[in-house]
Amino acid sequence: MVKPRKIPQRMCVGCREMKNKRELLRVVRLPEGGVELDLTGKKSGRGAYVCPSVDCYNQAVKGKRLQKALEHQMPDELVERIRKEIESMRSKQSG
Repeated sequence: MVKPRKIPQRMCVGCREMKNKRELLRVVRLPEGGVELDLTGKKSGRGAYVCPSVDCYNQAVKGKRLQKALEHQMPDELVERIRKEIESMRSKQSG
């Protein structure tokens, strides 16, 4: 009998719901100190996850939840890049 594979779950810092790790965007604080978007989900460093929805993202940024989770300030250009990534993911799903 084959055991069903366990799907890793992570909490979105925006809506605070547990979701499948693969469905979420990962933002990572690198060991060198920078913060960036991790589309592979494999970069080393402290990660925070957010749903690919503008609402969750806005909650995560406005409430400074991403900054708290990563224990690091979010550069404005990264905030904008994540927003663009979410919008492009949304347009791919609906198109």
